[in-house]
Amino acid sequence: MIRSANLRDLEALVATENRCFETDRLSRRSFRYMLTKANAVTLVDDADGVLRGYVLVLYHAGTSLARLYSIAVDRGHRGCGVGEQLVGAAEQAALDADCVNMRLEIRRDNRASLHLFEKLGYRKFGMYPDYYEDHMEAVRLEKELAPHLRPELVSVPYYEQTLDFTCGPAVLMMAMHSLDDALALDRRLEIRIWRESTTVFMTAGHGGCGPYGLALSAYRRGFDVSVYVNDEAALFVDSVRSAEKKEVIRLVQEDFLEEIAQLPIPVHYRSLSLAEMRTEFDRGGIPVVLISSYRIYKEKFPHWVVITGFDHRFIYAHDPYVDHEKGKSVTDVLNMPILQKDFERMARYGKSGQRAVLIISKSKVTRRRRPAARKT
Repeated sequence: MIRSANLRDLEALVATENRCFETDRLSRRSFRYMLTKANAVTLVDDADGVLRGYVLVLYHAGTSLARLYSIAVDRGHRGCGVGEQLVGAAEQAALDADCVNMRLEIRRDNRASLHLFEKLGYRKFGMYPDYYEDHMEAVRLEKELAPHLRPELVSVPYYEQTLDFTCGPAVLMMAMHSLDDALALDRRLEIRIWRESTTVFMTAGHGGCGPYGLALSAYRRGFDVSVYVNDEAALFVDSVRSAEKKEVIRLVQEDFLEEIAQLPIPVHYRSLSLAEMRTEFDRGGIPVVLISSYRIYKEKFPHWVVITGFDHRFIYAHDPYVDHEKGKSVTDVLNMPILQKDFERMARYGKSGQRAVLIISKSKVTRRRRPAARKT
């Protein structure tokens, strides 16, 4: 019988884990967290009080993506179909939670598990180098739990932000590289774009990046860019309390807008609907969208994502932030499926509901990129 696990299963789960794995074991503390606090479900195969195996599924808040975080079948019960039944139960649990995509990582040398998941319809979509404690690579696999949706995705490379305040540069880099693969994605470019685009101040710590600074950064690198904001007020001023900081943010925005006014960068003071965003996407544009992180991370700060695809129910996005402290990996933030109605609510920030979208596209005219600064 497969059922949901509870704290009474804790000792048996830990014992199964220790018998099945020599490295990368989940600790008692980790299991307790997964059973009591995590956005997750743990299922066990219980045969008359004997725990034959378990499967642990993580949900990514605000999205319809599930991750099969861990699965183990006790050695004495392998070859009896326990693993296959656990995977089936995990997929059903994910569907019941309105998830349409399941992903996982498996050691490259774990042939038995790779064979099982390939037999169950999972496909490889990438590698994760140096993933396990012994530096073994992980194979990334995924399965569409609702294959009838058939999303239209573009190949947008992934770049993980390396600093808490560089989500804007990270998504802009992804968008630009998808249009020009000669553009190198590295930390130097990430920080350079932040320096060019920062609002100087934000809720705490270093300033984030607004749409006008990011638009200028894209234009300087040879791309066409259109800006959509829903009003002319300075963005992010409500994120600081100090009148002096508010004034600095306004001055930075005015400076950006004065420069934009001299360039062929259209600024539209209105919201861009999802239908219009889909039209721009179909024309080859890559949307970069400001969201509130609250629906995903339960913290109220502005955040940028890059759109990678659409279908009739979902919008798909790369999130540059990976919450490693909560057991997340890059697998959790690639092409995240988000219900369109949820994305509509997510794509705004602050009490005033500020909205901002950039459409990045290949330049229609040949322009020389600004040369890199010379070393002195």
